[in-house]
Amino acid sequence: MSTKKGKYIEKLLKKADSTLQDGIKSADNIIDGAVELGAATAKQAANTGKEIHGRAKQDGPKLQEKGMKTINDGISRVKDIKSNTGDDLALLEKLASLRDSGIINDDEFNEKKKKILDRI
Repeated sequence: MSTKKGKYIEKLLKKADSTLQDGIKSADNIIDGAVELGAATAKQAANTGKEIHGRAKQDGPKLQEKGMKTINDGISRVKDIKSNTGDDLALLEKLASLRDSGIINDDEFNEKKKKILDRI
């Protein structure tokens, strides 16, 4: 009986070993697939990065030019507003002088003053 048990145990151990070896092969195949996928993904990411960098390099000067134009337009608008404000303030002074000399009354002065201040 002892020999029968020994053969049975030996057979069971061989089967267990075979199953373990199959599992290891399976795990190795999965790991190999994951490594291949990772390498492909890294390559694709590198290519996409190069493409984006190329587009940025190409579009950079255009964007910089557009930004400078926007800044210069803003500066021009501020200068226009500043010069208009100066003109409006000078006009207010003239209106006050006309009021003080009696050429226009307070109501006319206040009406014109409101219009000018609304523009500023």
